[in-house]
Amino acid sequence: MPNEKNLYRSAVNPLLLTPDRPLPDEVAVIGAGTIGPDIGYYLKSAMPDCRLFLVDVMEEPLKRAEHRINAYTQKAIDRKKMKPEKAAAVRDNIVYTTDYDQIKNCELVIEAATEDIPLKQKIFAMVEKIVSRDTIITSNTSSIPADRIFSKMKLPERTSITHFFAPAWRSLPVEVISWDGGSQEVLDYLFWFFARTGKAPIITANAICFVLDRIFDNWCNESAYLLKSATASQIDKVAEEFVFAGPFFVLNLANGNPIIIETNTLQMEEGAHYKPASILGSVDRWLTHRPGSQVAVSEDLKQTIRDRLLGILFSQSFDIIDRGIGTREDLNFGCQVALGFKKGPLDLMRELGQEEVHRIIQKFERERPGFPGPQHVLASYQEFKRFVLVDDMEGVKLVTIRRPQAMNALNDEVTDEILDVLTRYENDPAVKGFIITGYGTAAFSAGADIGKFPTMLGDSEASAQYARDCAKVQVFMDQMQKPVVAALNGLAMGGGLEVAIRCHSIVAMQHATLQFPEITLGILPGIGGCVVPYRKWPRGAALYHDMICFAKPLKATEAAEIGMVAGLADNHPDLIRAAFGEIDRLQGKVAGIPDGKVDIPEISIPEAPIAGKQPLSKEAVVITARTIQKSVATENLAEALEVGYRGFGEIACTDAAQEGISAFLERRKPEFKK
Repeated sequence: MPNEKNLYRSAVNPLLLTPDRPLPDEVAVIGAGTIGPDIGYYLKSAMPDCRLFLVDVMEEPLKRAEHRINAYTQKAIDRKKMKPEKAAAVRDNIVYTTDYDQIKNCELVIEAATEDIPLKQKIFAMVEKIVSRDTIITSNTSSIPADRIFSKMKLPERTSITHFFAPAWRSLPVEVISWDGGSQEVLDYLFWFFARTGKAPIITANAICFVLDRIFDNWCNESAYLLKSATASQIDKVAEEFVFAGPFFVLNLANGNPIIIETNTLQMEEGAHYKPASILGSVDRWLTHRPGSQVAVSEDLKQTIRDRLLGILFSQSFDIIDRGIGTREDLNFGCQVALGFKKGPLDLMRELGQEEVHRIIQKFERERPGFPGPQHVLASYQEFKRFVLVDDMEGVKLVTIRRPQAMNALNDEVTDEILDVLTRYENDPAVKGFIITGYGTAAFSAGADIGKFPTMLGDSEASAQYARDCAKVQVFMDQMQKPVVAALNGLAMGGGLEVAIRCHSIVAMQHATLQFPEITLGILPGIGGCVVPYRKWPRGAALYHDMICFAKPLKATEAAEIGMVAGLADNHPDLIRAAFGEIDRLQGKVAGIPDGKVDIPEISIPEAPIAGKQPLSKEAVVITARTIQKSVATENLAEALEVGYRGFGEIACTDAAQEGISAFLERRKPEFKK
């Protein structure tokens, strides 16, 4: 089975790369039709000060593009997602033009025209005559291999495919294609560039339809073949077990029938079994339902549809992995964040079990002969980490939490994967330490998923045990001799901050923020948050009172003043260098969290406590303060942590916890009674 190094030759966390050029000052998007304006809006939102050229051969689509971008910015203002001054910067300095000569100074050009090879080649020939030799040129094609598009270019090494997903301004993934004619430097730059500007780029091989379109197009095509025995609405309803919206509903949104015909016709180069269903060419819109609506489907028909949908999904997943088109990590991740799958295909296989997967594949191969099946034992497709990326750098294991769709929030599997890396390499003499960071530029980790906790509300012992069970990584780090450094690339909240403070040192970006928001949910940070800061950095006790009891955020610069953060950085390379410096400084000097009682200032609780403008539960604040006071009065760390676990159990039995968690799940503001 191919190693990820075949695709990720430099790093799997793109921000570990040091590019040979900065972010561009001028960029161009060719094509103002369906996706071009959305790509432009993403670029300007990420780089408001850059100059964007949106190019088309006709004035009318340019006018519509301008209207769309202005509407996007206004909606962002109305929803308080963007400040008016940033919206103005996004709208300003956009040139809507039919004149290609205006893009001569652009450092990056992204073509987003119709899926037509001669047209694309004509565009690239014009672009190459105008721009400098250093300009990077990419195509947004969803299916055409790079060598077919760029074969006539004078400098093909400057090119790659950069495949966006709709809506391009919001959807996180971008497939960046590694092909023989492109340079590693350009591939690395694009990988870094998209991550730096808020995307989650994945590198794929230069195969027809790459990774995610192979999944989506065949999922839709197979659904069309199922119309011989079911309606579009019935198929969509069964599909909703696996995706947020069924294939026909999505095809209606995207006017996608011609795209499926085009891409599956292209895939027929790999076999006649990829032939597009003939009905796709005779229907404009499908008669289906809004996702979640009630639709009658018999059990027998449901099983038939379910098996075929899973059969095509598993078949394509095996083929992508076996041929090295993409990694298992990216396949699983991309299906969820780009295609709307509730679980990745490899998660579904794991959940169903080998026997059931084997049954589904065997049945699919009988019904649809020619499609690929697994080339390895099924268990081997599960041998990967779903949520963390691991890079090896100068004897250090750099662990990146990759859940950007949830601001890198933790769940049990994330912490298990971090723990696995630590335990696997703790005694490896070639490894001198570990760095834990978050993916992207926004967050180290925005907390922890609530998980099973709501089912334990009202049960003190079960809730306390839940806190103990969630603390496995933290407790393990407490006894480690090799240094573990947290590199805060952005926001560190709740459970994420509870991981960071148990690392042996913390470095942070200047803009990073540390926060314990649990009290706003009527609970407290029960995995050491009420305990560890007071013992490791006691001079910040008054600040911790405000953080833990009143959810006050702490700036990284403030944390540095009290010794909580050992180093600050202005950019990601400096952050990682600072983390490496801490690894070197701590060699042979890792100190445990101190035992002994800790003197702290009095915790003052107002009659009507608030966090910002949000009223808090005084009962919950009192329990939190009492937990802090009990923990600092204990003689050793283990006892203090146990106080924290029990405090979590106590607060879980309050009306405040019930209301706070319910409000969170219902996406409303809590209304605490006491």
